[in-house]
Amino acid sequence: MFDNIIGQEKIKKRLEFFVQGQESTGVSPHVLFVAPKGSGKTLIAETYASCLRDSDGKRRKLLTLNCASLLKLKQFVNDFLVSHVQDKEVTILFDEASEIPKDVSMGLLTILNPNRENKTSFSYGDFTIDFDFRKVTFLFATTEAHRIFHALTDRLERVDLEEYSLQDLSTIVQKNTIAAIDSEAMLEIAKVLRGNARQAIRMAGHLSSYISATNKDAFNIDDWPDFCVKTATNSLGLSHQEIKVLKCLAERSETTLTTLSAKTSMTRQTLQRDTESYLQKLNLMDVSPTGRRLTHLGRAYLTALSK
Repeated sequence: MFDNIIGQEKIKKRLEFFVQGQESTGVSPHVLFVAPKGSGKTLIAETYASCLRDSDGKRRKLLTLNCASLLKLKQFVNDFLVSHVQDKEVTILFDEASEIPKDVSMGLLTILNPNRENKTSFSYGDFTIDFDFRKVTFLFATTEAHRIFHALTDRLERVDLEEYSLQDLSTIVQKNTIAAIDSEAMLEIAKVLRGNARQAIRMAGHLSSYISATNKDAFNIDDWPDFCVKTATNSLGLSHQEIKVLKCLAERSETTLTTLSAKTSMTRQTLQRDTESYLQKLNLMDVSPTGRRLTHLGRAYLTALSK
């Protein structure tokens, strides 16, 4: 069922179980897919949706909503539910589900209220919409599950995607590249992808361009330094801003977040959300209540970078 998905073996088995349940009972759980950006959650959600069948055994229609475009409950009911869901057999995917407005979340609590009949009704204004969950399934995808109203997440089957291994990322790159890549080069490539499948596909495009431009039949470890220079690829996939943070930390034994923000011209929120989390994951920096420090690995990284 999920041959197009690389890795995520435990998740695929669980989703196959849900599909088999829908085949036998007609009902699929409403599923919340949670994963970091670029981890393929939308692709997996869409693949799962493609496995759900209508009463005639045909693939159900998939309706995708970017929740950032949802403004209020009235719009959701009038322009979406009444027009595209009522009396139809569909699967609905709420992408970027952390952006669901509060009043829409309240409406979904009523719609998704569990019961033995697997049916609910929702009234708003002049409309009453009946939901039969043998015909309608709700799916949600997000990177920030904590921002979804907790009572709504309680009504959903949560599926947390696993982090991609270096082998998974290598497979994604090779499948999307025009020529063979030797194993030693592939290991170095996988290390800079930050566990991100979307980044692996982008890297495959860059590698294909490099191979074409240099008229090579394959890509090997000797090509890697030149490729890194031409594409401004840093070791471990660090961005220039992240390296800037490491260099600021190297200037003193301990640095406050405020000082780091001033020296890098990055907001405190950006530093905490986008930069520090990855540097901590790689054990290049430590964060404590009193400040930020460069680790031994962080200093070794900067030393290697300067050579």
